Amino acid sequence: MIITFLGTAAAEAYPDAFCRCENCERARALGGQSLRKRSAVLINDDLLIDLGPDIMTASFLHGRSLARVRYCLQTHAHADHLDPSHLLSRSPEYGVVDAPRLHFYASTATARRTAQLLERDCAPASLLDPEVGERLNLEIHQIEALQSFAVGLYQVTAFPANHDPTVDPLLYAVEADGRSIFYGTDTATLPEETWEAFHRHKLRFDVVILDHTYGPDETGSDHLSAQQFIEHVARMRDEGLLADGARAFATHVAHAGNPVHPELAEFAARHGYEVAYDGLTV
Repeated sequence: MIITFLGTAAAEAYPDAFCRCENCERARALGGQSLRKRSAVLINDDLLIDLGPDIMTASFLHGRSLARVRYCLQTHAHADHLDPSHLLSRSPEYGVVDAPRLHFYASTATARRTAQLLERDCAPASLLDPEVGERLNLEIHQIEALQSFAVGLYQVTAFPANHDPTVDPLLYAVEADGRSIFYGTDTATLPEETWEAFHRHKLRFDVVILDHTYGPDETGSDHLSAQQFIEHVARMRDEGLLADGARAFATHVAHAGNPVHPELAEFAARHGYEVAYDGLTV
């Protein structure tokens, strides 16, 4: 599998366009890998994780067309991860030619929130009605935590996140071609039922991508901190959840407590992990 990071920032992007803090000013001056869009990843050329607000910009900046995307795994319905207008933009009604049917996977709460956000555009029907799916070249699949399911050639397992319960947030393991990826953002400390499910499904990850919202000198709360990131990867290693040569990547990086990319990458290297940046392909 090929993973492309389309964005690696937390909700406000990095730099925050409205902010003059030291980190934001330094990121503007440095440019390059220190400039981060809101988090999303593309696997191969057909599986997207999060229909985020910056994926259009990411597509042309990083030369990764989304024209072949057939599947989207939605983590949750917060605005920095979900811009439902993309469901309209990719449809025949917007002049899109030869796009494959999009299979959109989300928890029931997230699917319903998505439908609410597009209520005016789909009226008098709902986004969840089959006839709207036909109009938009779209099929919505409502899934639950701890459910495994086939997504084309991929095997996917959804796990509960420790995040806003009103949208039933999900984390995902994706398996294909003898490889396994875990995508874990947004979440605070992983619930024990998620750790137990890793073992129940006999998973060993080649790549782990985890939330890193809070920096080296901060305490985690609704998201992971750098120290909690390190502890999570160490626990995965101790419990045999990492394959030989597995790599761990930080994403969902906030400007307030995380330094610019070169400094954060240096910190991460000392602690045995890597920091993803926009456009990175693994």
